[in-house]
Amino acid sequence: MTNYLEFEKPLAEIEGKAEELRALARQNAEMDVEQEAEALDKKAAALLEDLYKDMSAWRKCQVARHPDRPHCKDYIETLFQEYTPLAGDRNFADDHSIMGGLARIDDRPVVVIGHEKGHDTKTRIERNFGMARPEGYRKAIRLMDLAHRFKLPVITLVDTPGAFPGKGAEERGQSEAIARSTQKCLEIGVPLVSIIIGEGGSGGAVAFATANRVAMLEHSIYSVISPEGCASILWKDAEKMREAAEALRLTAQDLHKLGVCDLIIKEPAGGAQRGRDQAIENVGKAILGMLDQMSGMSPTDLIKDRRQKFLDLGSKGLAA
Repeated sequence: MTNYLEFEKPLAEIEGKAEELRALARQNAEMDVEQEAEALDKKAAALLEDLYKDMSAWRKCQVARHPDRPHCKDYIETLFQEYTPLAGDRNFADDHSIMGGLARIDDRPVVVIGHEKGHDTKTRIERNFGMARPEGYRKAIRLMDLAHRFKLPVITLVDTPGAFPGKGAEERGQSEAIARSTQKCLEIGVPLVSIIIGEGGSGGAVAFATANRVAMLEHSIYSVISPEGCASILWKDAEKMREAAEALRLTAQDLHKLGVCDLIIKEPAGGAQRGRDQAIENVGKAILGMLDQMSGMSPTDLIKDRRQKFLDLGSKGLAA
């Protein structure tokens, strides 16, 4: 069953009518409705293209949060071979919102780390909706140390509304864990590639995305705060999230212009949720391409390249 977003309601009506016609034909073999159904299919395809052309920032937010988009687990299972998960931060617990371990991509050994939101009510609760606690970031630090020691590239898949804001997380040093993870990203002498596959929310995303190369899926978002949170602070009204989304410049297209994002990965028509296999394949090609760009670079050059990328942030936007 397709989950339709608010702005996709006209599309839902057309696709629903086409499916109703085909359901009637299945019940009555004498009915010939295929020509009418195909006409509706063409109308739906044209509308889909129109809806996803020149989208507003708020619509991009809705698509980035779509529950049917491929999640970290889907990418790992499809793109990586011999994935061996590693659990725990060797201090407090294992955070199930963070997946990570050793794997191969195109026969290259790597360490992969990512936020996992879950795909149904049970797994979303288990994964805490992709919101990591301190032990999640400390697990990521442990895996990055492992990658550095064995000279393995690190690939991070970012999809989080932000770090978990609960009382226990704060008591266990949430902000310190995020800062340490960000610092570790800057210190490791191996290629570090980060892909924003859905939401890149606040410090929870920066802790994984302080990378040599940052790529974003076409309809993903990356921001210091959610539009709703921004609207609540600036206008004292969360309903002004549309205005906040525009002001935050959180889309892949805006961030590419500003130099925050190095590469925009194209999504299938209607977003990654409508073409999951193609979206995952596109991400795999992007990862391999970015790793190829850094092949042969020394640890010192990789660290220098990464630090310089973030020191230069803002200059591109100011020049524009």
